[in-house]
Amino acid sequence: MHIARYTFATTITLANDVKLENVSKMLGHTSTRMTQHYAHVMNDSLAREMDRIAPLVDCVPTTKI
Repeated sequence: MHIARYTFATTITLANDVKLENVSKMLGHTSTRMTQHYAHVMNDSLAREMDRIAPLVDCVPTTKI
């Protein structure tokens, strides 16, 4: 069940710009602090992707978003 919730939170909602507060409510969290874990994962993923494509667009790699 946790993998389904994790996938829903990261791949389906946060990756499609659903507000953190709304994701929190969808998951039944009592506060957004619990949901911020998923947002952190998304930020890490975004940073990795930016570093990966930086040479293609001649950009300086990002180390932290």
